[in-house]
Amino acid sequence: QVQLVESGGGLVHTGDSLRLSCAASRRISSSEAMGWFRQAPGKEREFVAAISGGNTWYENFALGRFTVSRDSAKNTVYLQMNSLQSEDTAVYYCAVAGASSGSYFLPGSYDFWGQGTQVTVSA
Repeated sequence: QVQLVESGGGLVHTGDSLRLSCAASRRISSSEAMGWFRQAPGKEREFVAAISGGNTWYENFALGRFTVSRDSAKNTVYLQMNSLQSEDTAVYYCAVAGASSGSYFLPGSYDFWGQGTQVTVSA
């Protein structure tokens, strides 16, 4: 079991940056993955980025704008988001997947989820 708490969301303008944080209640092992997903109103939850050990994965829209990182000493994962656009408006969730859970791009591969943090990007 692990509890996840996201923070850092808010209302920003087009072109601004935000850094989301996801604090875990226990150490996340190198064989586990921590992922970021987002869900806009009326849309399916979609993959944003994930990190496991020294490896990272990004959805195409996140490449070059978003960066996922972790501070193992703090049991925290971050999502730095730059050049935000209105289409980035969504609730952002972090999640933990155990080893051998399947593709980190799929929500079904994750066992534990945070409550989400709202990101709103206005023109």
